[in-house]
Amino acid sequence: MEYTPAPLFEDVAGGPAGGAAHWLTTEDGKRIRVAHWLPKGDARGTVMLFPGRTEYVEKYGDTAKEFVNRGYASLSVDWRGQGLADRPLDDPRIGHVEQFTDYQHDVRAVLELAGQLDLPKPWYVIGHSMGGAIGLRAVLEGADFAACAFTGPMWGIFFTPIMKPLSQLTAYWGPRLGLGEKTPPTTSLDSYVISQPFEGNVLTRDPEMYQMMRDQLAAHPELALGAPSTIWLREALDECAWLMEQTAPDIPTLTFLGSHEQIVDRKAIRARMANWPSGTLIEIPDGEHEVLMEGPEVRGPVFDQLATHFAAATAKPKPEQCH
Repeated sequence: MEYTPAPLFEDVAGGPAGGAAHWLTTEDGKRIRVAHWLPKGDARGTVMLFPGRTEYVEKYGDTAKEFVNRGYASLSVDWRGQGLADRPLDDPRIGHVEQFTDYQHDVRAVLELAGQLDLPKPWYVIGHSMGGAIGLRAVLEGADFAACAFTGPMWGIFFTPIMKPLSQLTAYWGPRLGLGEKTPPTTSLDSYVISQPFEGNVLTRDPEMYQMMRDQLAAHPELALGAPSTIWLREALDECAWLMEQTAPDIPTLTFLGSHEQIVDRKAIRARMANWPSGTLIEIPDGEHEVLMEGPEVRGPVFDQLATHFAAATAKPKPEQCH
């Protein structure tokens, strides 16, 4: 697979020195962007960050720094339809995908690039929000990860009792009525962090991290994304239902859930983790959706726990002593 240099907005990424971004083309012809960062000296492995809907690689520059400081290389991706990757609709503010499994084309391209770049193994994955759904399917389909972790994974979407039937009606009937590339009612084409003040936001309780997100989009508005299409919503609901029907994969897993989570379905996450024999669920008191972007008093211990989890998953067992 060929890859070429891509822009990395280091003025707002805040990542470690020496990061690089690349364009690559998926097997179905979509252009996506991947960025990676390397630690100095020997690495303990590579942590691949699978972002959520609307996100982009610069948002995880700080996360990359946390892992590089702990001896891990880091990689992130602009999924199709967001960041600087190809956007399929005439209105680039609408998040869209024809089939949710199309994201697996992106995953395969990312893994192939990681191999060509000779990123250090073992490889690990962290799936955040929508990336949690993409990452779980990738693991179920045999992706080469030694361990995985999730933060606020989208294994179900949170709706209020009033909005749930309306959203399902929109998702399944909208496309039949020719509205598949339109956004669901009550949603906005504006970026959430730009239109929503810090007060009352459902992403983080840390004002500095929230301001970082706002500053990134103010400096590079081409990264912004608004509401999803009704086809995306339909596909996401179907993917969540499929994921919840699958047997948990045999891989060490650590999942974080904010106690105030209001974007993905907390019940689905708890149910999934309750049936994951090699999985652990950690709930963050007063945490919101962006566990990796809470205040330093939360963020630091979370990164420490992730690093410990990855190290333990690949630790060589001690040889038995002879008697």
